[in-house]
Amino acid sequence: MAKNPNAKSGSAKRGERSELLNGAMIFFLAGCVAEIYLFMIRRYYINGNVEQNLQWDDYLKTLTWVGLAVLAAGVVLSVLWNKYKGKRLIGWTVAGAGLFLGGASWFIRMYYIPAVTLLSVVVPVAMVLSILWAMYDRECSVSLTVLSASIIVVWVCRRLINHQVLGTPMRICAVLFLAALALLAWLTKKEKLGFLLPPNADPLPIYLACGLSVAGVVIALLSATVAYYAMWALAIIVFALAVYYTVKLL
Repeated sequence: MAKNPNAKSGSAKRGERSELLNGAMIFFLAGCVAEIYLFMIRRYYINGNVEQNLQWDDYLKTLTWVGLAVLAAGVVLSVLWNKYKGKRLIGWTVAGAGLFLGGASWFIRMYYIPAVTLLSVVVPVAMVLSILWAMYDRECSVSLTVLSASIIVVWVCRRLINHQVLGTPMRICAVLFLAALALLAWLTKKEKLGFLLPPNADPLPIYLACGLSVAGVVIALLSATVAYYAMWALAIIVFALAVYYTVKLL
């Protein structure tokens, strides 16, 4: 008698979901460590006395190079362990840690308080999104990721769009983000995202997320005052969609 193919399929799906949840937990713990690192920087480098500020400036210089070395080591290990899934994951985890350590240290030394504030927002958002990617369907995860990234872009635009030094780079980054949204919508329409979306994925949530995100970023480029309300509107939409997807999942 033939075995039930659905049982095998369900077992494989549960195994895949378990792997995703394990990866999300690793990412969550890494995010907690990253937040502690940012807290220490804010405590001693941003709000510390002059002596602490100078000490941490030297620390950040050193940590930038240490992070680059760790990044290189992680990439090399990932290439050497390419045939072994578990070891390859370790290699990429090491590479990601090095990228954050080196990149964040350099970014904070370059832009000081705005960099720490931005990273303090990005890290917890990335932690939450890693869990969402493990729980929800791909089209739901993509749409929530797009909207969450848009909230960050709108928030940064609102704070830096009129900055004498960072205003122009911020406008350029916002325009590039809009181009990325248009590219994502086009690739979704042309069904070119097979590596990201399953064949039966519903593209409507992605189209809506891209459209709302474009509207929010354009508003932020035009008015910092209205951007505040656009940011909260996007946040309410993200929360409502997360609740809807969670209820649907249950």
